[in-house]
Amino acid sequence: MSTVHATAIAKWRSGQWRGVLLFGASGSGKSDLALRAIQHGWRLVSDDYSLVWRSGDGLWVKAPDAIENRIDARGLGILAEPAICFAQALLAVKCETGSVERLPDPEVVQVDGVTIPCVRLRPSEASALAKLERALSTRALGGPARSAY
Repeated sequence: MSTVHATAIAKWRSGQWRGVLLFGASGSGKSDLALRAIQHGWRLVSDDYSLVWRSGDGLWVKAPDAIENRIDARGLGILAEPAICFAQALLAVKCETGSVERLPDPEVVQVDGVTIPCVRLRPSEASALAKLERALSTRALGGPARSAY
């Protein structure tokens, strides 16, 4: 098991929690995006730091005990937030503060020896959550990764 600097959230799909790791520097919007996702039916796994481990071909994620059930809401402080115990991480998101390429080539990251799809998003954009939902449905769950054009 190793520790990564990432917030983890998950959505219930097809009978299990499908997790997403949100990577980015401090202040890049990881927790902000997680809070918006939670408002739309997602669940917190871990905020800011996550424990990851490989099991078979999958990557799993959970919160370190010290920060379990908590989220840092900038401007409000550390808040209690009920979290799920663990989830399979199927997608990585690199939270960007600058511009994001409009039509990027597919990208992957390797975490604890497991390769997972990766997308880059600006959490501050109003459409960030909608893009996250679509990336989970397409890139992570085997749907078409390219546009319809």
